[in-house]
Order: sequence, then structure tokens, then C-alpha cells
Amino acid sequence: ISSCKVTVVESGTRALQYLGLDGDKKSSIGFDSVKVNLIMTDYSMPGMTGYDLLKKIKESSVFREIPVVIMSSENILTRIDRCLEEGAE
Repeated sequence: ISSCKVTVVESGTRALQYLGLDGDKKSSIGFDSVKVNLIMTDYSMPGMTGYDLLKKIKESSVFREIPVVIMSSENILTRIDRCLEEGAE
């Protein structure tokens, strides 16, 4: 049985910092220290939407192949379609 590590951040901005996608090299964890297999996010977050976070991740050469799951309690089909078109799972 393999183990896994789950990391939780409180906003999309913090997620970008954690992944090193905010433009500040000092704020990232260092890509050698953690392997990201899946990103799960809420659609509604402080500072940005899950769609905004998805776009940043998919623009990254390092993380674009990582599956991104966006959750929402709202059933808004245009949002769902837009996220799926941009590569959400």
C-alpha cells in the first residue's frame, strides 16, 4: 500500500503560491519536493474562481497534465461547460 499526502490551502491565490504559479519564486514549495497527482478545488473561492485557477494550471508547462476537479454546489450549466472545455475533469 502506498501512502499519499494531502495539502489544503484556503484560496486560489494560495494554491497558485503553493504551486509556484504566482510569479514569486520565493513562495513556491519547490517542484522537486512534492509530486502533484490531482488538484481539487471549489468553484467559488476568495479572490478568484475555480475556472481562473484551472486556466493558470493549464497554462503551466509543469502542471498542465495534472487532472483538475472543480466542485460546486451550484448547478450552472454554462460554468460546468466552460470548465470542461478548459480541461477540468
